[in-house]
Amino acid sequence: MTAPTKPPHSSPTDADAVPGPPFGEQSPSAPTAGTSTAPTTGTTTAPTTGTLTGTFTGTAAGEVSGAHLHSPVIDWFDDNARDLPWRRPEAGAWGVMVSEFMLQQTPVNRVLPVYEQWLARWPRPADLAAEAPGEAVRAWGRLGYPRRALRLHGAASAITERHGGDVPSDHAQLLALPGIGEYTAAAVASFAYGQRHAVLDTNVRRVFARAVTGVQYPPNATTAAERRLARALLPEDERTAARWAAASMELGALVCTAKNETCHRCPITAQCAWRLAGKPEHDGPPRRGQTYAGTDRQVRGKLLAVLRDAHAPVPQAALDRVWHEPVQRARALDGLVADGLVEPLPGGLYRLPLT
Repeated sequence: MTAPTKPPHSSPTDADAVPGPPFGEQSPSAPTAGTSTAPTTGTTTAPTTGTLTGTFTGTAAGEVSGAHLHSPVIDWFDDNARDLPWRRPEAGAWGVMVSEFMLQQTPVNRVLPVYEQWLARWPRPADLAAEAPGEAVRAWGRLGYPRRALRLHGAASAITERHGGDVPSDHAQLLALPGIGEYTAAAVASFAYGQRHAVLDTNVRRVFARAVTGVQYPPNATTAAERRLARALLPEDERTAARWAAASMELGALVCTAKNETCHRCPITAQCAWRLAGKPEHDGPPRRGQTYAGTDRQVRGKLLAVLRDAHAPVPQAALDRVWHEPVQRARALDGLVADGLVEPLPGGLYRLPLT
């Protein structure tokens, strides 16, 4: 079927990038691997009384409805959504899945060229599955979190073996694929197949925190109350729910940003609980930031860059030149080997994995 509009992802520091759950399907707000916690389809009990402002409470204690939010946000999305390749009908479910992996903790402008090259080379899961895992790592380039490349290769292999090369539309079958957690399963089911799922990434969590709960930022880690709220706000109509998932994510990416939000452009500014409360400052735990310079992540990236550029095994001496501190360099290389991103060979040689 035609893929409905696909939302973007963005990073906390770039309005053109939205952090989805990082590699390994963790909670969408955390920078390390873990278990994704995005909700699934269904109608559930709304968050307990006291977590929502009176503007959004329903007729019974603890109930909440997003009915008055759906139309303005979706109408705004129809007028303002960015034209991104994974949103186009020709992207299909595979294009949506590839974008979901790549956009995790990576800005849109960095993803675009790699995404285009990836789909040109591997237009179907079977095309990727036929290649060595190391080729996926090589093509991943400098997107970061390269384990995502291995997981995407694993998912492509499973899709080829179990589903005849077609990305499954069933949420449970998506969730059973290697490297696919709750967030990505819900995102693909919603954005590629128009199903009713709550797709809860950092941008959506921030929109809901401000508009409904009345606080500047959501908690550092996704909570059960947030998941219940996301499900309670879902439109009942399946197609409308898929549009709502895309629209609320885009609103967080472009308007309700982590910094320098533009409330005058927001279609629900008149209903926003946080704005109506005077936009109180965040009083929860400090917001987590991510550093890169001097970390093991930087060293790993430098080591992988050497291996990506080489089409023959690389001697230890060539890797030793990329970082001055031997203990950290050895630790980073050991980590790459343990993660399956680098394959050691006899004679002190290394290469990207073939199996």
